[in-house]
Amino acid sequence: MLDSHRSNIAALFCDLRGFTHFSETAEPEDVIEVLQAYHEEMGRLIYQHDGTIDHRAGDGIMAIFNDPLPCEQPTLQAVRLAVAMRDRMGQLLNDWRKLGHDLGFGVGMSTGYATLGLVGFEGRFDYCANGSVVNLAARLSDEAKDGQILISQRAYSLVADNVEADDIGDLGLKGLAQPVRVLNVTKLKS
Repeated sequence: MLDSHRSNIAALFCDLRGFTHFSETAEPEDVIEVLQAYHEEMGRLIYQHDGTIDHRAGDGIMAIFNDPLPCEQPTLQAVRLAVAMRDRMGQLLNDWRKLGHDLGFGVGMSTGYATLGLVGFEGRFDYCANGSVVNLAARLSDEAKDGQILISQRAYSLVADNVEADDIGDLGLKGLAQPVRVLNVTKLKS
């Protein structure tokens, strides 16, 4: 199952807005405290929503759905996670702002086929996904402003009955040849 293979997944990227400036100006102990709380809370939510953490780098997190653990509706699960993350981050961000930390939070998500498998060397292998679905989710995360959950048109088409979203329009994204239709998920429908 961990051998290289192709699978239809939902990919989600999230990170903190303003983290680079914060890490340059805050005390290192404050930076570690913020990172620990952030990764602890987001990691807990990812596992509660049956996602798999592909990787973490500083304040960036990538989660995937439907591989290696199968999931009936990976795109919907990823959107539910994104909304739960945004809600929880709202609480954390308010607490951090009281301490003078000016941070925000954004999410990018897409769905499609990826190649998955082990990458690394003897003694240190990581399970990872790659392909245009991953690149698109990363670029959408880069574009997301504080509080936004940006998703691709394809992802939206799979969850349109379950979410309310604002049409952002076509965006030119770094590394992508054509503009991409993007929507911002505002909330889940009950």
